[in-house]
Amino acid sequence: MSNLFKAFLDLLPGRPLQVGTVLSVSSGIATVELPGGGLLQARGQAAADQRVFVRDGQIEGPAPNLPVEIIEI
Repeated sequence: MSNLFKAFLDLLPGRPLQVGTVLSVSSGIATVELPGGGLLQARGQAAADQRVFVRDGQIEGPAPNLPVEIIEI
């Protein structure tokens, strides 16, 4: 017999990995600006003006400083 709750969770999409630029850091909470102009707050270690990867409110690490292209579909 399989676990129905786990089967249900497997149907949901995973959390997206986003990249953004840190605007400010206060008490371990960074304000990150996304390429589209949105802002989010994430926990983790970062410095101002650093590009970072963010997933589910957590900074996962530094991101390379590459140009960003936004394509609307």
